[in-house]
Amino acid sequence: MNSVAGQNPIVIVGGGAGGLELACKLGRKLGPQRVTLVDSKMFHIWKPSLHEVAAGTLDIHQEGLSYPMLAYNSGFNFVLGALEGLDAALQQVHIAPVLGEAGDEVLPRRSISYSDVVISIGSQSNYFGVQGAAENTISLDGPQHAEQFRLRMLKQLAMLDQRKKVDSTANLNIVIIGAGATGVELAAELREASHVHGRYGFSRINPAKDVRITILEGSGRVLPVLPENVSEAAQKLLTARHIEVVTGCKVVNIEPKQIHDATGKIYPADLCVWAAGIKAPALLASLGLPVNRNNQLEVDAQLRVKGQEHVHALGDCAACQQADGSWVPPRAQSAHQQADFLFARLVKTAQGKSAPRGNYVYKDHGSLVSLGSRSSVGSLMGGLFKASNWFVDGLFARAMYASLHLMHHYAVLGGLKTALLAVARFLVKRATPLVKLH
Repeated sequence: MNSVAGQNPIVIVGGGAGGLELACKLGRKLGPQRVTLVDSKMFHIWKPSLHEVAAGTLDIHQEGLSYPMLAYNSGFNFVLGALEGLDAALQQVHIAPVLGEAGDEVLPRRSISYSDVVISIGSQSNYFGVQGAAENTISLDGPQHAEQFRLRMLKQLAMLDQRKKVDSTANLNIVIIGAGATGVELAAELREASHVHGRYGFSRINPAKDVRITILEGSGRVLPVLPENVSEAAQKLLTARHIEVVTGCKVVNIEPKQIHDATGKIYPADLCVWAAGIKAPALLASLGLPVNRNNQLEVDAQLRVKGQEHVHALGDCAACQQADGSWVPPRAQSAHQQADFLFARLVKTAQGKSAPRGNYVYKDHGSLVSLGSRSSVGSLMGGLFKASNWFVDGLFARAMYASLHLMHHYAVLGGLKTALLAVARFLVKRATPLVKLH
């Protein structure tokens, strides 16, 4: 995988939002012999849209972007496999073997030499030691988990529709633990989807009454890291959609059909989603690199892993402290900004030039939270908005939210392909069910 010039490639491990954007930009600039992307999956899903996949309002097979296709279009090399280890002294990453469904080896264990490596393998759920959480909940850590939830929900809806023949009081209890952006967005999307399911055969189910959606949150309000006006608006919209929100609720034990809080109260749960926190994959703690208590790689102001000249990290798996002592939040906009920062540095070093001066500085442009296909709430900051925190809601906020996904597609596909893809998906939606039913 060495270049014609004899140099090892820049290797990016993890094709999430930031990693893929960086690979595409570097590939278009340097070419496939100088840029390699490694990922354990064959296709990319924008992680902020996983709540739509879970609710069935977004088809994972239509939304997914093929890594080999992106590699061909953007000029980078793609390697299938999961990160297994890293040797910083030899400048090599070790890739685990790829196994088939029957456990047979499809691709062997491999090692790839690099000139620079960027680790961007994202995050996974943090259960904070809650008993039964890992075994009895589903987390939206990746597309496979979102699809798993969707299929379970369809099965539960079919069973409920049959039970309603003999028991008019039967219901389905869906409990979401955590009222951050993921939990709130999932609850709103599930409520919207529950109204649609009745049109496709579940006619005995009253969505507002029989599909009970509850959010359990440990803090005093929903969306606790966002401004209070955003939280209040989201709370009103959730209540209007018959979604119960329980704040100040500390979950201590989760069983297959019920959840216990610290006060002894029990919540029935046919389906339970964990959305109460994240941490970096435990693998990072085994690489011999500095990590914090959440397994995040500790990076300096140039996004280099501390003590390493050629190892970088970005996104959710990187612990990056700013000059004011604050930590860069685990958001898609953070990964996007970090990808742009590393792109400028890595292009210069790949060309044998000095890297640009200056440190990475996170710029908070605000946050938007989707509350279904017709509404969003959030706050916008800086840029065109003179106020430091401008509250937005309704269709304008929804349009802004949708534009974030298009901006990501623009970064990896370019303008023409993004426009064509948007038109194609609009036309496909006119001829397919509003929710995925298989």
